[in-house]
Amino acid sequence: MLTDCHMHTLCSPDGCAPLADMAAAALAAGMDAICVTDHCDLLDLRGEFDDSFRWAPIEEQLALARPQFEGRLPIRKGIELGEAWEDPQLAGRIVGQPGVDFVIGSVHNLSREDGGQDFFYVNYDCEETCHKVLGSYFNCMESLSQLSCFDVVGHVIYPLRYMNGRDGNHVTLEAYLPQLERIFRNLISRDRGIEVNTCRGQTVEDWRQTLALYRDCGGRIVTLGSDAHEPRDVGKGIAQAAALLKEYSFDLAVFAGRQPQFFKL
Repeated sequence: MLTDCHMHTLCSPDGCAPLADMAAAALAAGMDAICVTDHCDLLDLRGEFDDSFRWAPIEEQLALARPQFEGRLPIRKGIELGEAWEDPQLAGRIVGQPGVDFVIGSVHNLSREDGGQDFFYVNYDCEETCHKVLGSYFNCMESLSQLSCFDVVGHVIYPLRYMNGRDGNHVTLEAYLPQLERIFRNLISRDRGIEVNTCRGQTVEDWRQTLALYRDCGGRIVTLGSDAHEPRDVGKGIAQAAALLKEYSFDLAVFAGRQPQFFKL
C-alpha cells in the first residue's frame, strides 16, 4: 500500500496544477490512493492574520478529478491547516466541513511574538539564527499539540529543509528532544499522529531520530506525504518512507472520514 497524503494543487498559493494532473502523476508513480491537502494558513507570509480560506475551489477540483479516476485511484479530501492555535474556533469550523477525510496540522511561521515570518523567507545565516527559529517553531508546535482540530502534525522536521538543505547549516534537533517528547505525548493522548514528509524525496533518511522517539513514546499513527506542489514530484520518496516505517515497526495510517485505517507494510 503506497499513499501520498500531502500535496498541493492550483488551489494553494504555491501550487500550479489541477488536481486531475496530480492524480494522473500519482497513478504513474504507483500510488494506491492520494489525499489533496491544499493550504489553509491562518497567518500569511508576513505573519498577519488571514481568514480568507474557502473550500469552494477545492470542491470544484474534486468534482472534476474524481469521476476521471473512479475505480482506479481513490482521491480523498484533506487540508493542510497552518497556525490553528491562532484561532481554534475558526479552525474547528473550517475542518468541520462535511466530507473532510484528513487534516494536517502544520507550523509554517514564527510565532507572532517572534515576528510571524514564514520560515521559507528567513535567512539562516548562522546556527544562532537557526536555534532561535527552532525554539519558536517547537513552542508553536507545543501549542498546536494541545488542540484537536487536526489528525496529524505535518513535517515535524520542517525548518531543517531550509536551514540545512538550502542554506548549508548542520543543525540537529538534539536540544529539542525533551520538548518534542512532550509534544508527542500530547498528540498520543489525543489520538493524534505525525506525518513523515519526504519533501519531494529529499529528506527520507532525516526522519530516523524523530520516528524512533515517536515510537518510544508509544505513537502509532504515521501517514506519508511527498509535499508535491507540481505533478513531477507526486509520490517521490513514498516507497522509501514506507520501508522506513516498516523498519521502525509502524503500520501505515491512511485517513478516511477523519478516522485512521492501518495497513501492514
